[in-house]
Amino acid sequence: MAKAAPNRGERNRNRIRMGVGWFYLIAVILAVITAGTDACPPSDRAALLAFRAALHEPFIGIFNSWNGTDCCQNWYGVSCDPVVHRVADISLRAISEEPIFRKAHRTGFMSGSISPEVCKLERLSSLIVADWKGISGPVPHCITSLPFLRHLDLIGNRISGGIPRGIGRLHDLTVLNLADNRITGPLPQSIVNLGRLMHLDLRNNQISGQLPGEIGRLRMMSRALLSGNRITGPIPPSIANIYRLADLDLSLNRISGPIPDIFDKMPVLATLNLDGNLLSGQIPPSLLKSGVSILNLSKNAIEGRIPDAFGPRSYFMEIDLSYNKLTGPIPKSISSASYIGHMDVAHNQLCGPIPSGPPFDHLDAASFAYNSCLCGKPLKQC
Repeated sequence: MAKAAPNRGERNRNRIRMGVGWFYLIAVILAVITAGTDACPPSDRAALLAFRAALHEPFIGIFNSWNGTDCCQNWYGVSCDPVVHRVADISLRAISEEPIFRKAHRTGFMSGSISPEVCKLERLSSLIVADWKGISGPVPHCITSLPFLRHLDLIGNRISGGIPRGIGRLHDLTVLNLADNRITGPLPQSIVNLGRLMHLDLRNNQISGQLPGEIGRLRMMSRALLSGNRITGPIPPSIANIYRLADLDLSLNRISGPIPDIFDKMPVLATLNLDGNLLSGQIPPSLLKSGVSILNLSKNAIEGRIPDAFGPRSYFMEIDLSYNKLTGPIPKSISSASYIGHMDVAHNQLCGPIPSGPPFDHLDAASFAYNSCLCGKPLKQC
């Protein structure tokens, strides 16, 4: 007997079952493909392993998790871009509150060098290898070929050699921190091309030569910390163009020439440290009426009188003019300053009575010692 043909409803149900089957098959295939694409590519994994091979970290075990095929999953200090699944960040700090450090009850130590293989991480945006104390060798010059690099922090190591000459090619760089290393040579002229740089920290190195005359092109910079180097020459007037600069530290260098009359034109500059240089000439009166609240001009060769230019806009948490060649009296207008927390004029050639009242009523004798003929409280009577 011939089998009856399926009716229309049964045909529709068959089609639905086939559609569901195809849907699950496609979903499985996509899951397999996605799982493969979510993993970091073999080239990134190889670059990370070469980077690790150039370093030796014996105490904490931060590289123990660097195994398996997917470097985007649970590799300590490594994170990947969630869209392109390429390595985007390496963040390895020797001083950390991470559980691996708390368990070891110590900060980290690492030796070795920064392998140029790190430059094969083409999507790298952040490279932080900070405070390991023993990492030496140069900053790889190929670092300037990483177009997405925004954060370079190698503070607290023994990095030597110069800052790569092509550093200015890193147009997205916002943080450059090479402080507390052994960097030598001049600041590359190309550094002024870092138009997005916000934080520059090169303290405590052996950097020499002059500050670039066009440093004022770094208009986004809010902190420029270059103390403890061997920088020579004058302070470039173009610094006044860095209108976002809040903290400028050029102390403990060999900077010479006069203090430029520019700092009252910088609206957010709060800290100005120029101590321990070879500055000469006189203090610009406008500096005492600027927005600077921490001013250190000590240990230079500044001459002339302290300008009688203090006023209600003068607000100093600290003003240090000690160890210079200042002459004449302490200006009476200083009493009109809105606030002076600490003042030091010791080791000059000042003469005359110390004004009474604030801020002088809370300063001790050491702030006025070793002058020609200052007198009055807290020193001996006039």
